[in-house]
Amino acid sequence: MLQEPLHATKHSRCATRGTLVESVVRQHLSKQKGELAGLFAGNPKRRTSQPTTERLLEVFSEVTLTMVRAPGFTQRHVTPLSPLQQQILALLGFSPAVYLRLADDS
Repeated sequence: MLQEPLHATKHSRCATRGTLVESVVRQHLSKQKGELAGLFAGNPKRRTSQPTTERLLEVFSEVTLTMVRAPGFTQRHVTPLSPLQQQILALLGFSPAVYLRLADDS
């Protein structure tokens, strides 16, 4: 019985965060009178000023963080960001440095 409300709360939080991501990107695009291209599979030139959270997140679906661990040694590698991924991060107010820190071995 406790699982239903907990599940509903998690779903609600995810939906709220997704709506926030979508809202922030759309606001910045509106201020810039800009559009994003590359969000639509099969039609990379199609542009939109109203991207959905799903389409924004899908752009990052191929991003990977690889970690190799050995005694006293850890090496990390992250997939380089595409120009579209960098643009989305900038619209969200994030520097690519935040992403690159994932591979920081220090």
